Amino acid sequence: MVSDDLWKNNLDLAASCLEHAFVRGIADGSLEQRKFAYYVGQDAFFLESFARAYSIAAAKAPDFSVFSTFHNLAGGVLEELQLHEGYARQWNVDLKVQQPGNATRRYTDFLTATAWSGDIGLIAAAMSPCMSLYSFLGRELAKDGIPNHQYADWIRTYSGADFIPLAEQLENLLNSYGNYSATVNSAYRYAMLCELEFFQAAWES
Repeated sequence: MVSDDLWKNNLDLAASCLEHAFVRGIADGSLEQRKFAYYVGQDAFFLESFARAYSIAAAKAPDFSVFSTFHNLAGGVLEELQLHEGYARQWNVDLKVQQPGNATRRYTDFLTATAWSGDIGLIAAAMSPCMSLYSFLGRELAKDGIPNHQYADWIRTYSGADFIPLAEQLENLLNSYGNYSATVNSAYRYAMLCELEFFQAAWES
């Protein structure tokens, strides 16, 4: 399937994300709070753009089933944003004054441009890496059980029964409407690179 092949072709970047110092700090609870606070603010901005991209994709849906799927996915993002609001209160992050960093802007500009200009298959290829990667990271970090430290909720969220089906829904859309074109491959890999840059920017904050 398209989603499986694209994931395998970009497993090097997924592995780099898993081994990144930022993610390892979440895994063992050692990540500096100020780095996670920066990440929370940036990810909230990113998720707003992600939800908008889903809405644009829904407007392009060829049938009501696909339309409903995109709206369900957008609803999942809104729930994720509520989680970030809780994080923001915990880490004293004022989401109202947050401004996107360069890595965040590159990623959101890419998603928005793809959503407006691309077809359903290309949009799914650009958005699927985020969902598939976080599902992968959550499951890997939770495979020996949810740890008892300050980032346990993050691991619990992305390894949980509510998040994984959302990633699978987007992968199914990619399988149904995507292809093996150079454009689709490029969009998928660029999104994965953006994910890695996102973690790096948070680590350097």
